[in-house]
Amino acid sequence: MAVQRRDFLKKLGLAGVGLSLMPGLIQAAPKYKMPAKGKDLSVVRLSGKVHTNGSGIANVAVTDGYNVVLTDAKGRYEFDSNATVEFVYISIPRGYEFPSEKSITRFYKRITAERGKFKADFELKKLTQDDTNHNYVVWADPQIISKSDAEQLKTESAPDLKKLVSSYAAGTLFHGFGCGDLVWDKFELFDDYQQALNHTAVQFFQVIGNHDMDLTARTDEHSAETFKKLFGPTYYSFNRGEIHYVVLDDVFFIGTAKKYIGYITEKQLAWLEQDLAHIKPGSTVVVNLHIPVFTRQHIRNKEKDEPLGGVVANRKELYRLLKPFKAHINSGHTHFNEKILEGDNIIEHVHGTVCGAWWTGPICFDGTPGGYGVYEVNGSDIKWYYKSTSLPKEHQLRLYPVGKVKEKPEHFAANVWNWDPQWKVEWLEDDRKMGEMQRETGYDPLSVELHEGTAKPAKHKWVEPQLTEHLFFAKPSPNTHKITVKVTDRFGNIFQEELAQQQPVKSAVN
Repeated sequence: MAVQRRDFLKKLGLAGVGLSLMPGLIQAAPKYKMPAKGKDLSVVRLSGKVHTNGSGIANVAVTDGYNVVLTDAKGRYEFDSNATVEFVYISIPRGYEFPSEKSITRFYKRITAERGKFKADFELKKLTQDDTNHNYVVWADPQIISKSDAEQLKTESAPDLKKLVSSYAAGTLFHGFGCGDLVWDKFELFDDYQQALNHTAVQFFQVIGNHDMDLTARTDEHSAETFKKLFGPTYYSFNRGEIHYVVLDDVFFIGTAKKYIGYITEKQLAWLEQDLAHIKPGSTVVVNLHIPVFTRQHIRNKEKDEPLGGVVANRKELYRLLKPFKAHINSGHTHFNEKILEGDNIIEHVHGTVCGAWWTGPICFDGTPGGYGVYEVNGSDIKWYYKSTSLPKEHQLRLYPVGKVKEKPEHFAANVWNWDPQWKVEWLEDDRKMGEMQRETGYDPLSVELHEGTAKPAKHKWVEPQLTEHLFFAKPSPNTHKITVKVTDRFGNIFQEELAQQQPVKSAVN
């Protein structure tokens, strides 16, 4: 392994490492131009009505990003905000369509106050079906940096999602999350990203990533200006069926190009506390953000400290706010797939990416195929699977023959990328049950083949294999003809693969 080079990459921060090493892309941020006058802190009175065909909708949460109020019996709201606030927006209630434009959801109004007042009405349309059961997908890190990348997103990823949706019963409700790094610092490609979403016909909610920020901003407060012009607020909530969905901005820009930490601001936490106060304890809450709240990568790499740009530093407060609920956290950023269990009520889904290893080939650098998460909601319960782009949804593992992992020359291996502790990975030898395979930390052999070394992959030579904990090993008996791996996920779904052997499997022992 290219150990010294890989150690250097780790120190620079996980997802931004590629750009950090590309010549000519690092530059000092220009000085921020101060406004002619100081910041306006005057009071702005916000008011309006949330309605359907003129009939008010009661108890809809309305917010300016600081305050959260509920509409009255006639759907009206009114509260004091201030002139620094940019948006007034709603938490779309269950039973209503998501207002959208070319698959981009529009649940907000930009404030343009006159004489200290701004009125914003929100018209919603009732769904023609019950939304208790519905599905959603998580697209982590499309991260397009060129027209070539954008073309792959539009001609491979988008059609794959569209085909998946069509495989469900007609009328099945779907929505999606662009889980950050929608582009790769090339803001002119946001239009291509939106074109890809429009092709899927799935309505998407957007999450800001570290590569979606304005790198010329002098502080975090100004780093999302472009994103907000295109997609609205960077943190918000909505409801579908019995699920309460939340989007947060956990990428804190520290004022110099490509430098950031995983951190949730006090402003967001104070807002979230108000938002969740209106949700019944015991409900299911799904939080979407870009940087994982936590991963075990630094543990796998035997590093003393957590990467500042790789996990959320103040995650304990988020965990506290989520404690009364059944919570799922969706994140991206890492370009590997991992499940993190926190206590008995929180599971974090760290997603493999739409772009894989930055559009260099079919896999992420832990061996997870490029793809996305699919979640099936039934009431307050959620089931999920990982969908590999251009492959059937049953594709949930990859097998490697004896000798493929050089550190374990007598063993065959299986990469089960969406594994969590409630999965079972068993193997059969010539149709004879042999028990469970042994899970170990290691490098995916295909990732080693495609990514290891300074010469490859040719497109982005800094990509390297990364350690993963979802590799499984077993040692077959001499002269075995057929090896079968049977994987059972936490929902009882069974996935099975066989190693194709031209000759009997022979032990590596002389």
